[in-house]
Amino acid sequence: MEAIIARALEYTLKYWLKSFSREQFKLQGRVAQLYNLDLNGEALHASMGLPEALSVTTAKVGKLEIVLPSAVSNIQTEPIVVQVDRLDLVVEENQDTNACKSPKTPNSTQSSYSSIKGSGYGFADKIADGMTLRVNTVNLLLETRGIAQRDGGAAWASPLASITIRNLVLYTTNENWQVVNLKEARDFSLNKKFIYVFKKLEWESLSVDLLPHPDMFTDANIARMQDGANQRDDDGAKRAFFGGERFLEGISAQAYITVQRTELNSPLGLEVQFHITEAVCPALSEPGLRALLRFFSGLYVCLNREDVDRKAQQESTEAARHSLISLVVDHIFLCIKDAEFQLELLMQSLIFSRASGPNGESTSNLTKVMIGGFFLRDTFSRPQCTLVQPSMMAVMEDHLDIPLFAKDFPPVIYPLGEQQWQLSNGVPLLCLYSLQVKPSPAPPFFSSRTVINCQPLMIHLQEESCLRISSFLADGIVVNPGAILPDFSVNSIKFTLKELDVTVPVDINKLDNSGTEGSLTSQNSFAGARLHVEKLFLTESPSVRFRLLNLEKDPACFCLWEGQPVDASQKKFNAGASNLSLSMETSTDITGYQNSGEQNSGLWKCVELKDVSFEVAMVSADGNPLTIVPPPGGVVRIGLACDQYLSNTSVEQLFFVLDLYAYFGRVSENIVQVGKSKSKTRSNKESLGIKLMENAPSDAAVSLAVKDLQLRFLESTSMNIQGMTLVQFIGEDLFIKVGHRTLGGATVVSSTLHWESVEVDCVDTEGNLAHENGTVLSSVESSPLVTGIAYPQLRAVFWVNKKKQGLNGNAFVTPFLDMNMVQVIPLSEGDREGHSLSVSACISGIRLGGGMNYAEALLHRFGILGPHGGPGEGLSKGIDRLSAGPLSKLFKTSPLTVENLGQGRSSGDEKDSLLLLGFPDDVDVSVELKDWLFALEGAQEMAERWWFHNPEDVGREERCWHTTFQSFQVKSKSSQKGKGKPQMQKFPVELVIVTVEGLQILKPQVQKGFPEAVLPANGIKESVETSGGISVEVRMLVSEDNFEKETLNWVVENVKFFVKQPIEAIVTKDELQHLTFLCKSEVDSMGRIAAGVLRLLKLEKSIGQSAMDQLNNLGSEGLDKIFSPKHSRGSSGGSSSRQSPKLNLINESSQTAVESTMTSLEEAVLDSQAKCAALITDLGSSESYEDHLAHIKQLTQKLEGMQGLLARLRTQI
Repeated sequence: MEAIIARALEYTLKYWLKSFSREQFKLQGRVAQLYNLDLNGEALHASMGLPEALSVTTAKVGKLEIVLPSAVSNIQTEPIVVQVDRLDLVVEENQDTNACKSPKTPNSTQSSYSSIKGSGYGFADKIADGMTLRVNTVNLLLETRGIAQRDGGAAWASPLASITIRNLVLYTTNENWQVVNLKEARDFSLNKKFIYVFKKLEWESLSVDLLPHPDMFTDANIARMQDGANQRDDDGAKRAFFGGERFLEGISAQAYITVQRTELNSPLGLEVQFHITEAVCPALSEPGLRALLRFFSGLYVCLNREDVDRKAQQESTEAARHSLISLVVDHIFLCIKDAEFQLELLMQSLIFSRASGPNGESTSNLTKVMIGGFFLRDTFSRPQCTLVQPSMMAVMEDHLDIPLFAKDFPPVIYPLGEQQWQLSNGVPLLCLYSLQVKPSPAPPFFSSRTVINCQPLMIHLQEESCLRISSFLADGIVVNPGAILPDFSVNSIKFTLKELDVTVPVDINKLDNSGTEGSLTSQNSFAGARLHVEKLFLTESPSVRFRLLNLEKDPACFCLWEGQPVDASQKKFNAGASNLSLSMETSTDITGYQNSGEQNSGLWKCVELKDVSFEVAMVSADGNPLTIVPPPGGVVRIGLACDQYLSNTSVEQLFFVLDLYAYFGRVSENIVQVGKSKSKTRSNKESLGIKLMENAPSDAAVSLAVKDLQLRFLESTSMNIQGMTLVQFIGEDLFIKVGHRTLGGATVVSSTLHWESVEVDCVDTEGNLAHENGTVLSSVESSPLVTGIAYPQLRAVFWVNKKKQGLNGNAFVTPFLDMNMVQVIPLSEGDREGHSLSVSACISGIRLGGGMNYAEALLHRFGILGPHGGPGEGLSKGIDRLSAGPLSKLFKTSPLTVENLGQGRSSGDEKDSLLLLGFPDDVDVSVELKDWLFALEGAQEMAERWWFHNPEDVGREERCWHTTFQSFQVKSKSSQKGKGKPQMQKFPVELVIVTVEGLQILKPQVQKGFPEAVLPANGIKESVETSGGISVEVRMLVSEDNFEKETLNWVVENVKFFVKQPIEAIVTKDELQHLTFLCKSEVDSMGRIAAGVLRLLKLEKSIGQSAMDQLNNLGSEGLDKIFSPKHSRGSSGGSSSRQSPKLNLINESSQTAVESTMTSLEEAVLDSQAKCAALITDLGSSESYEDHLAHIKQLTQKLEGMQGLLARLRTQI
C-alpha cells in the first residue's frame, strides 16, 4: 500500500515540479521532505486560472514536507498534508505579442499525465484532490506593463505589487463547505454527470506593498527630486514614488473553490469565490495613491489585451473551459493623507466577478461590478463636506435590471447557487456589466457590450478637491481605448442614472466681480447653484434609435439606415434626461416665493428642461475605422431636442450666473492643466499641421428642436429675489437646422428656421402707461388690477394669429416664421462666379400691441432709462460688469489668420482664398411679411382695458386705431445678363421689387356679439376682415449708366397702385384729433427713447444739446398745432355747415351709443357698490372672514376709482 501511495505522490510531483527525479523523493515512515524546489509555472498558471497575458516566471519553494495519514489504510478518508515554509512567486505580463502567441508545449511528463487524467478519475487523482496544503508565507510579486508600453513615460510606469500572505491553508470540504472525510466529500459526485471537488482556502493575514518600477529611476524628473529639488511637477502634483508604500495590511479572507470535471476527469469549470469582511487602508500618501491608480490601470489593460493566443490557453492541460473568479468585500475604507488635503473613501458591499467561457474560436469574458454604497469625504476643508454619496431623499428601486447578455452567463459551476454572503441587500448603488469577446470578431458582431446602472447620487463640487481628483484620474484611470480593443471593433455602452443632484457652493470672494459695487446684491442673494437631473442616460451603440435625427430620410446617411450592416466606421451617440433643472441656492437672510410642492427650501429654480436629448451620428469618409472625431471628410449629424424649456431670470441671477460661468472657466482651465500628459501634448503638436478644410467633415448638419419655450424676466427686491414677472416670452415648435456640404470645388451652406408661434407679454406699468399734460393718471396708479398671487396682470405686446381658414374650409396653422437659406461658396477664387446666395423667408400673423409710449414706460420700469432720460443706474453698472466679465471675450475682434493651419503650404494655395471671396455673385432673396397688424393703444384704451377686461366682449384691435396689411414682400435678384463681367462683383443685386397688398388703417370699432369660437386661446379676438385695402408695387433697377463707377445708383422702373375693392373712409373731427394726439405722444416717446440711446452710447456731446432738446420734444412743436384753437376756430363753422346728412347721422348714432354705454356702466358700478356694502355689513362681525372682508374692501376701492373715471369721461364727452 505504501508503495502505491509513493508512486501516486511521485507522479503528482512530476507534474507540479520543473525537474523531479525519484531519487529526490524518499518516504521515511509517514513523512517526506524536499528542499529548494522550482515549481512548474505553466501548471500553476493553468490551475490558478490566470489570464494568458500573464506568465509565472518564477515559482520557488524552500522546504516541502508531505505527511501521510496516521494509518495508511485511511488514505481514502483522511487527507495527505503538504506543508510549505515559503512560496515565492513572480508573475509578469508578457512584454510583446510574440510571447503571448508562442505555444506552450508541455513536456512528456505533462503529456502523459494529461492523457491519464483524461481517461478517468483514478486513485492518484483522488489522493491529489484530497490533499491539504499549508503554507507559512507566500510572497507574490506582480508586474504589469500595459500603461508603460503605450504611454512611453517612465514616470507613468505601473508600479509593482508585492503581496504577502501568511498562514495559508487549503483543504477539501463537502458541497456545504464543511470538513468531512474524503469519501463523504466525493459522494456528492455520485449519479452526477460531472465530478465536483470543493476546496476552502483561508489565510490569516494579507498585506500589499506597492513598489516603484525600476524604469522610474531612469526618469530625469525622479532623479532631480531625489537630489533634493522640488518634489512637485509643474502642475503641482506629487508623482515621485520613494521606496514603495504599504497599501493594505492585516487582511484576512476566505475563498471557496469549486472544480468541475467531466466524467473522464477532463477539466471543465473552475469557480473561485473570495470573501473579505473588511479592507482598511488608514493612511495613503498622494504619490502612493497615484501609483495605486496606475497599477489598477495597468492591470485592467493587461486583463483585456487583444494580442493574446486563446488557443494556447484552451489547449492547456489543466485550463478549465469555464472559469469564474469573484471577490466580495463587505466594507472598504481608504484614507488619503497629505499635508494639504485629506480624502476618505468608504465603500460598502463591493462585488467583483469575471467569468470566461469559450465562444467558438474566441473567448467571452463577462465582468460584473456591484457597489452597495459609496461615500467620498473631504475632511481637510473647513467645514468638512461629503463630495459623493447616495441620495437620501430618492426612492430606491426594488428590482435589479440585468441586461440580456449577462443572464445565464457563464454556465453554473457551483451547483447549489449563491452563498448567503454573496447576496446583496436591495439594489446596489452601482451595477456594471461588461461582455467582451477575445479576439474581437469582425463586424457586424460586437466586440464589447457594457451596461452601467446607477441609483440616485448626490455630488458636492468643491474646487480644491475637484482639482486633486482630476489630477489623480488623469494619471491613472484614463486609458486610451486603442490600448484595449482594436480600431475595427464594434462596441456598445449604455449608462443610466436614475437621479443626480450636483451642488456647487461658491465663495463670493473668488468671483471676478466680487469686489465691485454692482455685485453687492448678488453676494447677499445667492450662495451657490444646484443641478438636478432625473433619468439621465448616455448611450453609444450602432443600434441607437434617434427621435430628432431622421436618418432614414437623409440620403447622405444611407449606411446608417435601419437594416444596414454596422462596422467601426459608424458611431451613434445619444444622451438625455427626462428632467433637468438648475436652481440658485439663496442665502439664509433672503426669502423668495416658492411653490408649495418644492422639496428643497431656499432654492430658486431658474432653468428647467423636460425630455431633453442630445444625438450624434457620424460616418467616416472612406469606410475605415472612425478614430478621429469629427471624421475628416465624413458625415456628421448633431441634434438637440427639448420638449419644454422654462426659464426664470432676474438681474441679480443673471450677473451671478455670469460670475459663476467665469468661475467655472478658471476651474476648468486648471483641471485641463493638471490633466495634461506627454502623449496628449505630442498629439496636439502633430495635429497642428492638419489643414482646416482637410480636417473638417464634408457633410455636417446641426438641428435644434424645442416644442415649448417659456422665458420669464423677473423683478427682484431686497427682500424677495423671485418677484413678479416683468416680461414673459412664449414660443412653440421651434426648429433650427444648419448644415454644410462639400461638393467638388464648392461648399453648400444651408439653414432652415421654422417657428410655429411666439408671444411676448409685458407687465402693465401701473399708471405710467401714458402722460397727459405731464401728469400721471392717478386713478390707475392707485387701483392696479392684481392676479391670484397679488402681481399685476401681464399684457400681450407681441403675439401671433395662428388660426387660419383654408380654401376648402379646413383649418390649418401657418407658422410664424419660415426661413430657408442656401449659400454656395466656391473653394477656389477662380470659381468665384459660382458664389451664390438664396434666401426665402416668410413671417406671418404678427400682432403688435401698445406703442412707443408704452415702450418708454417699460424702459423706465425696467431701469433701462432713468428719471432724467438717460441710461438708468442699474443699466450703467450692468454694462460695466458685462464689459469686465467673461462675455466681453466673445465680442472682442481679432484678426483671422491662417498661417498656423498648415505647414509647408504655399501662399498661393487656392483654398486659402475661401475667406476672401467677398459678396456672392448671384443673389436671390425673398422676404415676405404676411398678415401683420399694428395696434396703437393710448392711455384711454389702456385704462379701459384695465377695468373692462373681458375677452368675450371685443378684441383689443377693435378698441383702438390699428394698421394692417395682407402682404409686404421684398424680392432682390441678380441680373441674368452680362454675367461674368468683373463689374458684377461690385453690385450682386440689380433688381429689387417691393410689393404691399391689403394695406388698411382702421379706426376703433365697437362690435359685440362675436361668437366664442372666434376667440383664440389667449382671449385676444381677431378681425375676420381679410380683404380690401391698398396695394402698391415698386420695381427698382441698378442704373446701367453708372456701372463703371464705384457708387450704386438706383432707378425706379415702374410703380403700380391699385385697389381690389372700393374704399370708404369715414372719420370725425374728434377721432382725428384723438389720432393726432396719439401720434404726437408716440413721436414724443420715440424722441425721448432715441435721446436715451444716444446718451447710452455717449454721443450727446457730438450731436449737441439743442439737437437733444429737439429729440425730447419731437412732437410738441408739430402735430399738436394742427388742431390747436387758433387754427381750427375760423374754419369750424364752415366745415360744420357743410357736413353731409350721412355724416350727421353717423355722429348722432355714435353719440347715442356712447351715452347708452355710459349709462349701463354707471348702473353696473352702483349695483356692485350696493352689493359690496351689504357684504361688508354681513361679514363685519365674523372674525373668520377677515381675509374675505379685506378683499371686498379692496374691490370697493376699485369701484370708486371706476366711478371717478366714468365721471371724468362723461365730463369730457
